[in-house]
Amino acid sequence: MIDILMPRLSDTMEEGIISAWHKQPGDTVVPGDVLVDSETDKAIMEHEAYEAGTLAEILAAEGEHVAIGAPIARLDDGTGAPVTPRPQAEAAPPRDPDPRPPATGPNTGDAPPATAGTPTAPKRRAATPLVRRLAHERGIDLGTVTGTGPGGRIVRADLDAATTTKVSATPVPAGATAPASAAPVPGQQDGRESVAEPFDAVRRAVATRLTESATTVPSFTVTASADVEDLLVLRGRVNASLDGPKITVNDLVVRAVALALREHPEVNASYSPEGRGHTLLHGRVHIGIAVSSPAGLLVPVVRDADRLAVTAISVRTRDLAERAAQRTLGTADMADGTFTISNLGMYGVEHFTAIINPPQGAILAVGAAREECAPAGETVASRRRMRYTLTADHRIIDGAVAARFLATLTGLLEHPLRVLA
Repeated sequence: MIDILMPRLSDTMEEGIISAWHKQPGDTVVPGDVLVDSETDKAIMEHEAYEAGTLAEILAAEGEHVAIGAPIARLDDGTGAPVTPRPQAEAAPPRDPDPRPPATGPNTGDAPPATAGTPTAPKRRAATPLVRRLAHERGIDLGTVTGTGPGGRIVRADLDAATTTKVSATPVPAGATAPASAAPVPGQQDGRESVAEPFDAVRRAVATRLTESATTVPSFTVTASADVEDLLVLRGRVNASLDGPKITVNDLVVRAVALALREHPEVNASYSPEGRGHTLLHGRVHIGIAVSSPAGLLVPVVRDADRLAVTAISVRTRDLAERAAQRTLGTADMADGTFTISNLGMYGVEHFTAIINPPQGAILAVGAAREECAPAGETVASRRRMRYTLTADHRIIDGAVAARFLATLTGLLEHPLRVLA
């Protein structure tokens, strides 16, 4: 009998959520079969079988949160080993509604009384996967909830009642007064008409990583702008000659940034706390592209962007964006980034600052190209300019280094033939 464990599918993953089972108990399994879809902090990943046999038991239902390395199913490989029952998989009987403690006295039963030194393993309460997920997100122990469903099963109404009880039972220190902006008292109407949307795995990971970055990385920002009139004209000419997908402004920016990083390897770097601290200079240029997806913010990586033609970058970024929207990105698609670009220009944003994506040392925030008046000999002409802001980790990147990097980037954008070369 083989235990199938929840695998670590990303560097930041601490637990996974069972999204869907593709096999059921009794099904024949061969190596390469997709057993289950697991939701990580970045995407939904397929978990394949590595051994042949028959799926004997599913230990984690759809919607459950499972820690890395915990068993989620058992596979009968034909060795004849007996199946070891898992106590947590048993449904618990309805909890005694009488909250009074049992009477103390001499033990009259056959079983010895439980002692502090021999705790009994709690049985798993009967509940739907949705209820288990909501309980996990709200921090509610299902062992403290009385089930009112069939056979004592905990239903969502029981969970909502437990949430209300938990809030109302929160003690208030003596002499303390509630602030004017305190949350509405349970049972009273919330004048804000608020709807709570619990974090999923992706949003929780984004919140954790960006909070870590914003609170632990001493960063600074530097802004520059470039006349991109010639760049946009050249893009139009290139696209007119292409039969397939067209290149975007962001594709050109990715290529220009990659070339600038190759000239300034000290920006293509990460901070390491090992020893007295190190600057990790990366020999390869892997550009992360911040992508907004239905699951939240994802950063797939264009590997070796300095060695790719603009058309190849376009194909790669388009593929990554489509798979991000479908939540089919793999771990390798988001690994090993050395620098990140966040572009909000397509939304009309002219200027913004971005938060560093750790452990990288810098991120570039790119705005929209806007028409501005510029001198042209003895007259004034309308030219399009683009602004971009570098946020850098001051532990490894100094202001002068950041300024030289932006100067190189500006030169590339204002001489677009060097970008295409």
